[in-house]
Amino acid sequence: MAIARPLHEQRILDLLRRYPVVAILGARQAGKTTLARQIAAARPSTFFDLEDRQQAATLDEPTLTLDRLRGLVVLDEIQRRPELFPTLRVLADRPRTPARFLVLGSASVDLLRQSSESLAGRIAFHELPGLSLEEVGLRNVERLWLRGGFPRSYTARSDATAAEWRQQFIRTFLERDLPQLGIALPAGLLERFWTMLAHYHGQVWNASELARSFGVAHTTVARWLEALTGTFVVELLRPWAENVGKRVVKSPKVYVADSGLVHSLLGLRSRDDVERHPKLGASWEGFVLGELRKHLRADRRECYFWATHAGAELDFLVVRGNLRRGFEIKRTDAPRLTPSMQSAITTLGLQSLDVIHAGSSTFALAPHVRAVAVRRMLEDIEPLGW
Repeated sequence: MAIARPLHEQRILDLLRRYPVVAILGARQAGKTTLARQIAAARPSTFFDLEDRQQAATLDEPTLTLDRLRGLVVLDEIQRRPELFPTLRVLADRPRTPARFLVLGSASVDLLRQSSESLAGRIAFHELPGLSLEEVGLRNVERLWLRGGFPRSYTARSDATAAEWRQQFIRTFLERDLPQLGIALPAGLLERFWTMLAHYHGQVWNASELARSFGVAHTTVARWLEALTGTFVVELLRPWAENVGKRVVKSPKVYVADSGLVHSLLGLRSRDDVERHPKLGASWEGFVLGELRKHLRADRRECYFWATHAGAELDFLVVRGNLRRGFEIKRTDAPRLTPSMQSAITTLGLQSLDVIHAGSSTFALAPHVRAVAVRRMLEDIEPLGW
């Protein structure tokens, strides 16, 4: 069952009106192909699946094939054929732009450097995350948290079927998808590393500590981390290190990008398993943080955490221009204003601070500070907009 994603569809259509090439980037199985087919179905279009050998072969002479096409041209899994980017640059510069190109990729811009180099000023990027609370409804918050946002996991017939799908995804991702991206790392070793990251979920990245655990150099684990962040299955939250007269943490926090994958990597198959696990709070924090970023329409470059070596911290800081909004995430139904929050408000110059909690109501804690129930988050927190 395909779940409609109108916000993302509208954003992509808006970008296509302004740019000759638009790239949808996101993890494998996040729904990029489904969304692209829905967009293509409503207008004259041509679709190329670059994982299909026969379709890929038709682009062995890409200029001859693509130059004659009109309307929307979709190139799925573009990371399989990065040599197409110079051709797209030439086609994008044609007078009156007879075709628009929608390219789909399972690797980040950093791993698709050819696109930013060849298509500078001609391409716009849109990251497609997993399903969000806005798309599945707040009544399904527990299901989305347990199963994660991959459409096939979320829509599975049962929690057990969803867990089985995620285990197969992990195996296929490590054994097939990463090697196809040119990332030549042993699947078993990388699975151990990914599992260890699940145990470090929500903690500050410590390359030296992880390197000692594996008996390798810290540069090696940094390379493993880059492979997982570059394919959207692990996320880094950067520290806010503005000079504010305090000794602040300067290493990023690391999160497994999908709550369902966190649970599968930790071997948790049911709600009871998750509730009894020591990483319960970290799992909930990462899930709510991800939903906040989606709801706010915040770019990753606008998102931070803040922590001092004296112990003051803020879970999530969004900075856009002169606007600074802070968020704390608490798995409690009775949040309170803490000295750490007060320090964050004063030190960072926050216009507002929202404490997202597991209760049922939204109420004021202090001037410009609210406790916001996660089930009211979409109503009570204003998006920034794209």
